[in-house]
Amino acid sequence: MQEIDLNIKGYGINFETARKIALAVAGQDEEEPLLIAWQDRGREKHSPSCVKCEIKGAPGWEIYGRNHGGRLRISINQDDYVFIMS
Repeated sequence: MQEIDLNIKGYGINFETARKIALAVAGQDEEEPLLIAWQDRGREKHSPSCVKCEIKGAPGWEIYGRNHGGRLRISINQDDYVFIMS
């Protein structure tokens, strides 16, 4: 899985803005990106939310994303928001 780290300085972002940024980055390929899993650390939310386990230090939602076609892991502001995209 390719990992992309983005840092946004000088502008406060929320989940929806972060999601749009991640989609724009993932959509630079010819394929239309599909959001498979995500995390919003500030609100302590992630999806899929039913996955509560941890495997080798990685949270369950991230393992789910990797194992269900995730090709990009886009981190915004040092994992404040993380998006796994196909």
